[in-house]
Amino acid sequence: MPSPKKDFKRKEKIKVFTTTITAGEHKGKKVEIPDIFTTRSSKGILKESLFNTLQFDIIDKNFVEVFSGSGSIGLEALSRGAGQAYFMEYNKTAYRCLEGNVKRIDASKSHLFYGDSFEKFATVYEMVKKSDEKTYFYFDPPFSTRDGMDDVYDKTITLIETIEPEVCEMVIVEHMSNLDMPESIGALDKMKKKKFGRSTMTYYKPKEL
Repeated sequence: MPSPKKDFKRKEKIKVFTTTITAGEHKGKKVEIPDIFTTRSSKGILKESLFNTLQFDIIDKNFVEVFSGSGSIGLEALSRGAGQAYFMEYNKTAYRCLEGNVKRIDASKSHLFYGDSFEKFATVYEMVKKSDEKTYFYFDPPFSTRDGMDDVYDKTITLIETIEPEVCEMVIVEHMSNLDMPESIGALDKMKKKKFGRSTMTYYKPKEL
């Protein structure tokens, strides 16, 4: 396992743990995750359920991990055949981990954006809009119980409202289980939701004409 940069390790003393790519081209490769409060690893059972839902539909599609942390979901998507993956992360420690994970696993199909996901989203959206493939958008915003995150879900819903059906294959939102997500957001309708303890995943697809 590559060691963090010396100054990064000395100044922040962040512990790093790992998860594993579970299927596809990069099965078995390790993804490093910083043990910090502002990011969390999606539970294995949750990730397994997500990709059981997406299955082979993800092949050659774009995958956007909006609040990416270490990138474990987007990198799993690439391993399972996604065409291009886009990662947005504002926390410097998590972003450094993300950079290392991408280099080890699949740098050629990864696009990284450092900064506030709410500010970077429009840039990424324009990129996928110009591609020939539809896009999966995965939103895993920081839980609103954290300081300064009271309106995180309102802001997330506002972002989702901007997604056009011709661009979107599916939107998945990982959120607190005590939050009731709307039945429709913009041009998208709720498809299903699945609860995993404190976390729930809600799926949206473009409205049927």
